[in-house]
Amino acid sequence: MGVERVASCGPVGFVRGDVPLSPREPVRMSLLIPPLRPAAFVLLVSSPCPALAESQASADLAELSVSAAPFVTNASAGYPGGAGGIGGAEAFGALTAPIQASSAGVVTGAAINNRPVTRPGEVLEAVPGLIVTQHSGEGKANQYFLRGFNLDHGTDIAIQVDGMPVNMRTHGHGQGYADLSFLIPELVGAVEFHKGPYFVRDGDFASAGSVRIDYLDQVERNLALTSIGSFGYRRALAIASAPLGHGTLLVAGEAQAYDGPWDVPDRLRKINGVVRYSQGTTLDGFSATGMAYAGRWNATNQIPARAVAEGIIGRFGTVDPTDGGDASRLSLSGRWSASDSGGVTRANAYVIRSTLNLFNNFTYFLDNPVDGDQFHQRDRRIVTGGELARIFKGELFGLPMENEVGIQARFDDIRVGLFNTASRARIGTVRDDRVQEGSAALYLDNRVRWTEWLRTSIGVRADGYDARVVSDNPLNSGTARDGLVSPKLGLVLGPWADTEVFVNYGEGFHSNDARGATITVDPGNPLFPLDRVALLVRSVGSEVGVRTRAIEGLLSTVTLFQLDFDSENLFVGDAGTTEPSRPSRRFGVEWTNHYALTPWLSLDADLTLTNARFSDVDPAGNRIPSAPTFIAAAGLTLGEGTGWFGSLRLRHFGPRPLIEDNSARSRATTLVNARLGYNFDNGISVQLDALNLLGARASQIDYFYPSRLRGEPAEGIADRHFHPVEPRAVRLTIAGRF
Repeated sequence: MGVERVASCGPVGFVRGDVPLSPREPVRMSLLIPPLRPAAFVLLVSSPCPALAESQASADLAELSVSAAPFVTNASAGYPGGAGGIGGAEAFGALTAPIQASSAGVVTGAAINNRPVTRPGEVLEAVPGLIVTQHSGEGKANQYFLRGFNLDHGTDIAIQVDGMPVNMRTHGHGQGYADLSFLIPELVGAVEFHKGPYFVRDGDFASAGSVRIDYLDQVERNLALTSIGSFGYRRALAIASAPLGHGTLLVAGEAQAYDGPWDVPDRLRKINGVVRYSQGTTLDGFSATGMAYAGRWNATNQIPARAVAEGIIGRFGTVDPTDGGDASRLSLSGRWSASDSGGVTRANAYVIRSTLNLFNNFTYFLDNPVDGDQFHQRDRRIVTGGELARIFKGELFGLPMENEVGIQARFDDIRVGLFNTASRARIGTVRDDRVQEGSAALYLDNRVRWTEWLRTSIGVRADGYDARVVSDNPLNSGTARDGLVSPKLGLVLGPWADTEVFVNYGEGFHSNDARGATITVDPGNPLFPLDRVALLVRSVGSEVGVRTRAIEGLLSTVTLFQLDFDSENLFVGDAGTTEPSRPSRRFGVEWTNHYALTPWLSLDADLTLTNARFSDVDPAGNRIPSAPTFIAAAGLTLGEGTGWFGSLRLRHFGPRPLIEDNSARSRATTLVNARLGYNFDNGISVQLDALNLLGARASQIDYFYPSRLRGEPAEGIADRHFHPVEPRAVRLTIAGRF
């Protein structure tokens, strides 16, 4: 039947087939998702495992806990399993709930590693409608765009890696700062994504969407690779796993260097390591993981368009050659799960130590015509937290039902500061703060399958926050507390003719910087009073979606969505951070398609159209700066097993308003990346990636704000500032599996 299993024992594996699964296959479908006709899709299943085979109760729990319908995978459907890249995943952790919205889904690790990318964070562009870009040095957190949001570095997209939050609240550079520089794509087992505030497990920063990245417990064969490429790109990676005691030890190490095309080279230098010990399965087992990352770099930030037009600098030049930074991240995390006849219990805990030093100059000589406007943003913190949850298997009037109850907690101990600098030498202090911020959440979710064509989810989430700020100016010290209760509702109708209809409503939130919730005076001018902002800001979203497989091999989804915010988080160019702004409303449509032409060739395409506006009345205008109206992507992936493999991807990032009255707009950016490679029978693989294949002269990102070059008027000049797309580049990778 053409079924391929890539994990011999574990809670889940990847299955690809063109005919219905044989009843003799040890696969457990979810009770809450009726099985439909498979058609060359990537499917999540519980793989054969002695522990499960010995326990019917465990098998029943797998039935409840693994979303195994053809519609479970949105972005991953149709990808040839394991083809198209040197990386790729063999197995990953089970989902804890069936797919409840048309805009939710799972991307396999193999699909993630099929994509030729410039930087690690770009692998998340496998999530339909998500743009990942950069406006500074390669060691800095990426810029994210989704559903009409300029999410800056993570204001409204919640990202987790292996159960640990990546977003940092009350951060030195911007609220929700989510740095994925420590991500090793070849270790990714799966990416689970949600869009909209409809999911009880998603809390802070998750209103536009959430992304949960799971790492592998083991690799089928050890991996060693080396890459070289244009502009001084060099990378080495090794991943190995082996039995140890009753479990498995996995070790991975990475080193990377990159200069980029910039007149002042990035000189990125980073090292990365992962050590993981695991036993059992996702339903009955545990793992303990340590991670370490360190990086340093120079930065070419966005530059004024007038400086390039006048020949003062080139497209890859800089106004302040001393910008840059360094970062580090150390973490220890653990997960545990156990199943019994009544359900599944899971728990995870983590401790993270992170540091960041950023030196940026966005306005040049506007505020300080002598020394310049460079500033140092410092952030040092220890984050601790965890989650404990129980899924209860039950019945309601004889109908299959799940009840999920969970608690989450997090505590950030933060030292955060903002300083004026010249060539990275401190010349003044704007503010220096110690912040302690804690939060706790309780969530409940009830999921019932009422008939063969109707299932519902009704949930509620309650969040409480408490923050204490000790500032160098006592007038800005204080405490802030806030809480929200967020209902979540979901309805799934069908299938009829291999088609399902999803209806969702939910309320969510993002937190604001705790310093803004206790501030009373301007740090730069103690005589100038400032208003405090709410610690938590509510969002309200809804969507209706249709997902169909009526055409053989094609998975197509159309979703209409709306999201309202009480207060928008916007990037402020002259401050280099995000600040609360006006209320907003977004509505739009997403269309996602994945077509498996053959077992070795697939096509995908998606587009998002969004109307984003401030919802109040203001003479300045109602456009939301940097909010994308149109995002589209398309790709072709080929290859299976040994032999040739390849990928061709197009990504279109439409024009955006840069100020509220829409008088200044960015240009569109269209990029094409390509990959061609060969897998030999002996485990050696060779691949060549071509990035920006067509040599587009475009922008990674654009802003509009006033800045001042030497000799310009004291009030500066309002101008478009852009970070250019890197020119055409090639990267050669040679890898061996053993």
